[in-house]
Amino acid sequence: MLQAGDMAPDFELPTAEMEMIRLGDFRGRKNLVIYFYPKDDTPGCTLEATDFSELTDEFGALDTVVLGVSRDSCISHAAFRDKYGLTVELVADVDGQACEAYGVLQEKEVNGEKRVGIHRSTFIVDKEGRIRHALYGVVPKGHAAEVLELVKAL
Repeated sequence: MLQAGDMAPDFELPTAEMEMIRLGDFRGRKNLVIYFYPKDDTPGCTLEATDFSELTDEFGALDTVVLGVSRDSCISHAAFRDKYGLTVELVADVDGQACEAYGVLQEKEVNGEKRVGIHRSTFIVDKEGRIRHALYGVVPKGHAAEVLELVKAL
């Protein structure tokens, strides 16, 4: 598991618009909030995404970009974004490479079936690319506001 003080693993992933985005694109320019969530258009993930979207301006005022990452496709992300008017950037990690690098994949049992899924987690990364906060197993309700307070303290 990653911890505060570790360098954030780099990634190159497509956004909902199918444009490639890299961690390095922000180095020296912006802080990042990278939140990993299980699945587009599910209750907890929708709550989390809408809460982060409602705070987009506040994060922006703190030189911070919010990225939501799941294993859903770019097309799924675009539909999710459009359905709820989301303003956070959604990033597709279909093959799970970033999820693996950030240590957020976990075996879960659903309906008696074991499978690997995303353990809801958030990373606050400073402008130098260093993880300042690594939050695993977060609860969606109120999470975006808690993260905003942590970013304010950077």
